[in-house]
Amino acid sequence: MSDKYNEAIAASSVLADDAVVKATVEKILNDHFDECNTTDVHKFLLNTVDLTTLNATDSPSSVAAFVERVNAFDEEHPELPNVAAICTYPNFAQVVRTVLDVSDVDVCCVSGGFPSSQTFIEVKVAETALAVDGGADEIDIVLNLGNFLDGDYQEVCDEIIEQKQACRDARMKVILESGALATAENIKKASVLALYSGADFLKTSTGKGYPGASLEAAFVMCSCIREYFEKTGRMVGFKASGGVRTTDEAVRYYCIVKAVLGEMWLTNEYFRLGASSLANNLLTSILGEDTKCF
Repeated sequence: MSDKYNEAIAASSVLADDAVVKATVEKILNDHFDECNTTDVHKFLLNTVDLTTLNATDSPSSVAAFVERVNAFDEEHPELPNVAAICTYPNFAQVVRTVLDVSDVDVCCVSGGFPSSQTFIEVKVAETALAVDGGADEIDIVLNLGNFLDGDYQEVCDEIIEQKQACRDARMKVILESGALATAENIKKASVLALYSGADFLKTSTGKGYPGASLEAAFVMCSCIREYFEKTGRMVGFKASGGVRTTDEAVRYYCIVKAVLGEMWLTNEYFRLGASSLANNLLTSILGEDTKCF
């Protein structure tokens, strides 16, 4: 029996053959990595980082100190762009908002039962609303993998839609947990469902418990974003997270975004990298000496 969810997936012509996706990614990198691996690109990538602390040991004082590093960077390196956002658990939104002095750095919170999405929808909605009330500009939620793998696409989409409403004016990133989905076909299906449920960003991974971002997942997700834009005219962002640590790895994701989505997406409004150690590695590449500002 057909339904609107399966119809939307069936209407997508995005490439979802794992072997072909892998070969296509390899060709993009072979053709473009060297031309993209420049200091200017490294500076741009620094400005796409969602600087992240998601530890069981996080506290108001440790998160405040984390934010102060971002404040200090703005004063110590005024010639360089700062990170795009600071990402924490939702109970620290108000701490980040209070301590943060840099106007062009956003407050981002994971929410919705992160990282498993295994809790009541009422709890997910309340957590998101409280994070926004606390000052979050952006909310990162996790697609309900259990329902997705059971084929209950209506429940998957309804949860995303409800959390999107709770975001109000905040932007919502939907984490697909691409390492758990594993195949290009599953990543394509999840991307289509998230896009048509109002996601403002597609994000690869939580970085918790499953393989993190992969270039192949990025290619499929960006292809779905491109197709969705061509059909609807709405631009949706892409965020790679989970294991993106080195400058070379970051440049590879830049190559994929540039090749698939194009120049319009080469702004931190539509391209992000979620990381805890990447910012320092990019700084080291930019400055030419070992640097640990964050």
